Amino acid sequence: MKQYKTITILGVIPALFVHSLYAQHTENTRMLSLEEIWKVAETNNRQLKLSDLHLQQSNLEILEAKDRLLPEVSVGGDVKRNSKFLIYDHGLFSSPQDVPIKGYGYSVGYSMNFNLYNGGKDKRNIVIKKEEEIRMQYEVDLQKNDVKYNVAVAYFDLYKFLHFHDFLGAEIEAEKKQLTRVESLYKNGTVLKSDVLRTSVKLAELGLNFSDVAKKIEIAKQRLNILMGRENDAELSIKHQDTIEFKAIAAGDYNDYVDIVFNKSPEYKIVHSDIKLSELNIKQIKATLRPKVSLYSNYNYTYPQISFYPYSNDLWGFGQIGVKVQYSIDNLYKSKHSIAHAQLVSNQVKENADIKKDEIYLQVKEAYLQQQLALERVETAEQNIIKTSETVRVIRSSYLNQESLLTDLLEAENALLEAKFNLTTARTSAKLTHIRLLALIGIL
Repeated sequence: MKQYKTITILGVIPALFVHSLYAQHTENTRMLSLEEIWKVAETNNRQLKLSDLHLQQSNLEILEAKDRLLPEVSVGGDVKRNSKFLIYDHGLFSSPQDVPIKGYGYSVGYSMNFNLYNGGKDKRNIVIKKEEEIRMQYEVDLQKNDVKYNVAVAYFDLYKFLHFHDFLGAEIEAEKKQLTRVESLYKNGTVLKSDVLRTSVKLAELGLNFSDVAKKIEIAKQRLNILMGRENDAELSIKHQDTIEFKAIAAGDYNDYVDIVFNKSPEYKIVHSDIKLSELNIKQIKATLRPKVSLYSNYNYTYPQISFYPYSNDLWGFGQIGVKVQYSIDNLYKSKHSIAHAQLVSNQVKENADIKKDEIYLQVKEAYLQQQLALERVETAEQNIIKTSETVRVIRSSYLNQESLLTDLLEAENALLEAKFNLTTARTSAKLTHIRLLALIGIL
């Protein structure tokens, strides 16, 4: 008798201790739904913050590209020490003429260059930067969908383990009462001592499982806190008692999902954005075959005047304004392979778009079928709950009437507990497959 009492105590004490800690942690914590956690994650998730910084960088690159349309203007000046101004009017080896100039000099002025035409490269560069910003926005949307799906995975892991925690807690309480009844039957000589020991062992195993689930709950909370951008050990409690709704899941049609994915999927939009960028890159390279036309102007004040004859030790001003035309002849043969390379890259991107389209078709089909299978598993699990519950009721009654063995009752109880686990797992899986499908088509 002392042996099985010791086993019972050792098995139940850890469970009660963990249950007490869990109750203290969740007592004053506000319950959060999945939608509320999504909102927190969209604001504080570190990956999304990094994506937002990349988006801000793309916006600044557009402004930088626009700045290149403005004229280049510079001002400058210098102060110098002049050497003797010698003019060899009869040759290098003749005696030079020493032109009297000041021993120092200075100049100050400005220069301006304004691009009028360069094959449209600068304006096209703005278009490229805008397309890159659009592409980055698609990547941000894709990242948001991924983060929300990962949050959902962590959320339903926690949801599942909390239900397991409740199931095991209720099973422990029920098994303790059953142990009391078996002990009473043993004292009356109705059952064997082995029945008491088996019940005690089961109670100890339930206690260990209870403790294991409690640890998994803490890990799931930490993972969810990280995805929400919060401290690892922040208090967190979710509405795990809320019933999972399946109406929206069951109402979905495969063809509707396919229509949505090619209009909303960020992943598919990214590929088409790559096609636009590759085509713009071809135009940029071809623009090197066009002439460059620019307007220029400069003006300087210089002292002394030693640039033009007659020379003077007075301050003088001189400027120019005009139009400059340049044409790089070498680009006629240098750009040939560059254009061919850009065209090849563009063809590769277009092929990749077709490959991605096939992949998305397959992914949507797979996700849709997994969703349907998950719903079927929920129905099967619900039926199993009904059957195993009735089995436990019948065997418990027959055991108390000495018509069946305790092992049969324990196996039936374990089967019922496993059926509860399976039902919760099936429900969370059904919800997750639906969320994955929504993330895939870009409307999560």
